[in-house]
Amino acid sequence: MNRILASRELRTRVPKTALSWFSSFNLSRSAHSLPFATVEAEEISGSLPAEVHNLVKGKWTKSSTWNTIVDPLNGEPFIKVAEIDETGIQPFVESLSKCPKHGLHNPFKSPERYLLYGDISAKAATMLSLPKVADFFTRLIQRVAPKSYQQAYAEVYVTQKFLENFSGDQVRFLARSFGVPGNHLGQQSNGYRWPYGPVAVITPFNFPLEIPVLQLMGALYMGNKPILKVDSKVSLVMDQMMRLLHYCGLPVEDVDFINSDGKTMNKLLLEANPRMTLFTGSSRVAEKLAADLKGRVKLEDAGFDWKILGPDVHEEDYVAWVCDQDAYACSGQKCSAQSILFMHENWSKTSLLSKMKDLAERRKLEDLTIGPVLTLTTETMLDHANKLLQIPGSKLLFGGEPLEDHSIPPVYGAIKPTAIYVPLEKMLKENNYELVTREIFGPFQVVTEYKKDQLPLVLDALERMHAHLTAAVVSNDPHFQQEVLGNTVNGTTYAGLRARTTGAPQNHWFGPAGDPLGAGIGTPEAIKLVWSCHREIIYDVGPMPKQWELPPST
Repeated sequence: MNRILASRELRTRVPKTALSWFSSFNLSRSAHSLPFATVEAEEISGSLPAEVHNLVKGKWTKSSTWNTIVDPLNGEPFIKVAEIDETGIQPFVESLSKCPKHGLHNPFKSPERYLLYGDISAKAATMLSLPKVADFFTRLIQRVAPKSYQQAYAEVYVTQKFLENFSGDQVRFLARSFGVPGNHLGQQSNGYRWPYGPVAVITPFNFPLEIPVLQLMGALYMGNKPILKVDSKVSLVMDQMMRLLHYCGLPVEDVDFINSDGKTMNKLLLEANPRMTLFTGSSRVAEKLAADLKGRVKLEDAGFDWKILGPDVHEEDYVAWVCDQDAYACSGQKCSAQSILFMHENWSKTSLLSKMKDLAERRKLEDLTIGPVLTLTTETMLDHANKLLQIPGSKLLFGGEPLEDHSIPPVYGAIKPTAIYVPLEKMLKENNYELVTREIFGPFQVVTEYKKDQLPLVLDALERMHAHLTAAVVSNDPHFQQEVLGNTVNGTTYAGLRARTTGAPQNHWFGPAGDPLGAGIGTPEAIKLVWSCHREIIYDVGPMPKQWELPPST
């Protein structure tokens, strides 16, 4: 009955054109394939490989060079990516260069496109809300970046909610202007959000849908023309999402989509000279791009993310579970993953660590609650563990071993969820600090303990860190919260008993702080910061004062 009522309500509110579009999908959704899809997630294999194409000037194209991607679970070649080399970038350079600096739309040019993108977002959100479509993308994510079904589905859910948030009039609200009265009649200053025009979006492997869609759509909402590059290991997901967006009305020439290696993309950026580039990924590449592109970048790079357990001990089981999720969900391959845990001595007297160990040990490859690490080998991670264990007083809390009975290819990593204890005083020594705070993008964390008079040492450790993305202050003690929050800088910080470092939804800012190049994602503030600039237009139309006379020179 509720479904019938909902359907009736939908029909009374939705325009006929939207109903016609939605009905056309309903008629075809029982078919073997979704109307936009070119692959079946479950059928991709060595004998039936998926293909990833490029999109430029409104046309899908192949390439003379194919990069073969192996299945991260068994090593079987299962995806062929049409990669562009340095000789093939000219069409992309030309396409991007055709976009003027004032963008495809702005408050004075083609304002109807703000409405168009509200409509596209509404349709795409509706599509992703359908169980068959949501399941398609969830399983596709699992194939290329193995994680549990729940973690992969969370990407789809956040993306759907984001698109829902920017439906209808919400896109034009992003371009809201303001006016200030002038000094005399006929004068008024107005501030506008202005696009950059040609821009680039470069995103990593670990969130194949959420990060590229949120940043790409933000760029489009503000009037830019983006070229999108996703890590080739997972670009199949965005290949399919681009086709869904076209199905929902995205003009085919509004976005170019390229597959290439990093060297080729760097050459393209230098030749096309986009007005702004958003990069999400490693600090090393971020620093190179910032230099090469003369600072015309926004960055969301590495995060050695910390969690502090305060002196008040409550809800031990819950805190242990959140620590496990923060450190090991997606096999620790989140830029927000818990990299280090500072534990007040009061927590050391509890069974927190043993509960964390039990939770870590229930993770298994069968349900992908632990899985392959796509950027580090097993040897690299275990070598780092051994170096930490050379620090006096350090010890292995759990893990520190390779996964067993698997067929993950050796080019990827496969270790059990690992935690290593390092004494706080030893960690702070100059010759140890860089080693202890090296980000390991896998199921790996450092644990340390501090006494009630050692909070200044903890704060000193945080001050010396280079990356300031996420953090958690697990305490309901307001004075403790104030002390920690007032002396730290992380851009997305959770505070309170339920504080976490991961799992950022679409309803709050996610991004680093303390860096003028820092990028945000997901919210109106993030979109306006990253994908638009401020333009001031001062109207001064008169009338002229009566009996105005030419003044003397000044």
